[in-house]
Amino acid sequence: MQSISRRKVLSLAAQLTALATAGTLSPAYSAPAEAAAEIAKFTAGVVPDAGRITIDLPEIAEHGSAVPLAIDIDHPMTPEIHVVEMLVVAEANPWPRIARFHFTPMSGRAMVATRIRLAGTQTVHVLAKTSDKRILMAQRQVKVTIGGCGG
Repeated sequence: MQSISRRKVLSLAAQLTALATAGTLSPAYSAPAEAAAEIAKFTAGVVPDAGRITIDLPEIAEHGSAVPLAIDIDHPMTPEIHVVEMLVVAEANPWPRIARFHFTPMSGRAMVATRIRLAGTQTVHVLAKTSDKRILMAQRQVKVTIGGCGG
């Protein structure tokens, strides 16, 4: 059985630390660009209409690890015309696409409630696609503080 010296362990730890701080082990991303790409992919060139989406999100979140989010879309849910899909994007998160929800007329109402993780103060975008190929959009700014200090 081969033993590893303390010096070798410390050397490996230093090398791993250097790699991590150099960004080799952390994901490379450009969150605002990725958020814009997610929105562009969802809208597929259709100009979104503002309104009809109510976003219930705190103005100030004490901690970004579990921010309550509720979304309600004021739209008919009949077999002929209904909300088909909803996308939630947080533009400053490392991976901006937070959630994607699918609906049918049997859903009764296009409405969801959950908790989301936010990497910091940012704008959260909600987009909805309808069966008649329209796109609805709303956004809300959230200030994420550390320990509830409003700064």
